[in-house]
Amino acid sequence: QVQVVESGGGLVQAGGSLRLSCAASGRTFGAAAMGWFRQAPGKEREFVAGIVWSDGSTYYADSVKGRLTVSRDNAKNTVYLQMSSLKPEDTAVYYCAVNIRGWRSRLESDYPYWGLGTQVTVSS
Repeated sequence: QVQVVESGGGLVQAGGSLRLSCAASGRTFGAAAMGWFRQAPGKEREFVAGIVWSDGSTYYADSVKGRLTVSRDNAKNTVYLQMSSLKPEDTAVYYCAVNIRGWRSRLESDYPYWGLGTQVTVSS
């Protein structure tokens, strides 16, 4: 099985930066990609960013392009979400997940392993 643990959430002022980390353990060698999702209060969970494990290519939701960057550290089985120019609408619980079914997927159903989430709050 695969275990996923997010960290790095917290309270930040609008315009600030924050970096989230996601550590994966267990049988992760077959993972196609790792992704970040978020769920804001009263909203459905949405895809934020993903990174293909084999080549490090990235893909993003339109709403976060240019402000959020996903990267990886293969040796540590860790992915990061660097968040800059944060806005109050970025406030959400952020989830990391492992995709073993298809590259560049934005669908929750393709990510069978999930962390418990980390809260990001952006104040105005």
